[in-house]
Amino acid sequence: MPLTVSGRFTGVLFDKDGTLIDFNATWGPAVYAMIRALADGDPALMQAQAEALQFTIDTRQFLDSSPLVAGSTADYGLPWAQALGRTDLAALKAEIDALSAVESLRALTPITETPAVFSALSAMGLRLGVATNDSEASARRQIEALGVGSFVDFVAGYDSGHGGKPDPGMVLAFAECLGTSASRVVVVGDSLHDLSAAKAAGSTSVAVLSGPAQRAALAPYADHVIAHIGHLPALLADLETAE
Repeated sequence: MPLTVSGRFTGVLFDKDGTLIDFNATWGPAVYAMIRALADGDPALMQAQAEALQFTIDTRQFLDSSPLVAGSTADYGLPWAQALGRTDLAALKAEIDALSAVESLRALTPITETPAVFSALSAMGLRLGVATNDSEASARRQIEALGVGSFVDFVAGYDSGHGGKPDPGMVLAFAECLGTSASRVVVVGDSLHDLSAAKAAGSTSVAVLSGPAQRAALAPYADHVIAHIGHLPALLADLETAE
């Protein structure tokens, strides 16, 4: 018999990077390709960008403090421009978003069997959304590439008009889209930005340990902690039973 959620929750809003897709496996190669393209292959310009973004070229890994881990171009656009010696910030942000959309798809690596998870949640009567500090266009392309576009009712990026995380605008917009209150929304993510957005909106937060952040950093701020989204259907069914 399929699991069901009869009344406590209406929808689940997922973060993308580190939650649906493997952050390092996807963005390590993508960011390397992006900084190489923006530097036109110049090693000194590549290194300058890497230092500004707290990214290690040799290993193609991110430091925990990298603004790319949970931020948007609003957070890392200026230091990226400074590293390149560019003053045309708006044009550079557009280039970054365009490169990101292409390069992230080349290396897109899901955390788990995303279609199976989304199918199970949909069968439980839940409506699903994705909120990311990436651009909306890039997010939509990645959602389709993951094979879950048909399950998703709502997609928001930093440029969708709802603000960015850790502010609650994306969560509130998702609740409005569903015609429900934010208290009936579950927010799932791998960063403090996600958990802060959930708390500010009055939603239930579920931290996943599939991103760069460790349990010790997330657990004090999350209502629940799971290893990855594959455990979410069972958790929500358990929460429904406990009510």
